[in-house]
Amino acid sequence: MRKTVLEAVGLRRAYGPVQAVDDVSFRLAEGGSLGIVGESGSGKTTTARIVVGLEHADGGRVLVHGRDRGDRAGPRGKAGRLARARQVQMVFQDPFLSLDPRTTVGGALRETLRLHFPDADHGRRIAELLDQVGLGAREADALPRQLSGGQRQRVAIARALAVEPAVLVLDEAVAALDVSVQAQILNLLAGIREQTGIGYLFITHDLGVVRCVTDDVVVMRRGRIVEAGPTAQVLAAPEHPYTRLLLESVPRPGWDPRGIAAARRAL
Repeated sequence: MRKTVLEAVGLRRAYGPVQAVDDVSFRLAEGGSLGIVGESGSGKTTTARIVVGLEHADGGRVLVHGRDRGDRAGPRGKAGRLARARQVQMVFQDPFLSLDPRTTVGGALRETLRLHFPDADHGRRIAELLDQVGLGAREADALPRQLSGGQRQRVAIARALAVEPAVLVLDEAVAALDVSVQAQILNLLAGIREQTGIGYLFITHDLGVVRCVTDDVVVMRRGRIVEAGPTAQVLAAPEHPYTRLLLESVPRPGWDPRGIAAARRAL
């Protein structure tokens, strides 16, 4: 069995009276791919932000390679913070908002490398990263506004990979892209996972993405996990009514939106 690279144990997060994340636990194996699915408000993005460190949990733990990321006894100072940041990186839905509009692609990658690996050969590493995500010298000299949405997402992936993370969290990372571009990015991610052994945590509402790129899936509703297991098994024979509702909500021949609305009200 593959070793566990990421483990969430009993995560909880409340905003006033709203329990956004309620006792959420899961594991991600080295080189594995885990999907967290659910509708808006299910708690999946808050869970992802806790894993990355952008949100503080009210309770529970996040461990990488068995080490608690919230352990205050761990390394301190700038070096400790950078080492912690390198463990888990995040790719957002809209890369345009996470890229500096005044900085070229090459400049953005160089800035990241200088921060984390000041003594490395940055020029060589930038070329390697761009090649890894299917970009080249032309894109290296471009500003974000001069790139397509798919190219910008490739840049965001390259920047996340630059620090050699153990886990890559992808929060609706292909939701804003055209279907054909989605397929290109998903194929790219599959190839990178095979080459590097990095673990993926996919946050998405798209069951098609889950079916294509994840080994296991966690289904969340109102902050809690209602079903979890191997992706193929959960999607082929869902046990929880909410999981069945998500599957039935995907448009297809014979799709009955009124029946789905009625089922949602009953649930």
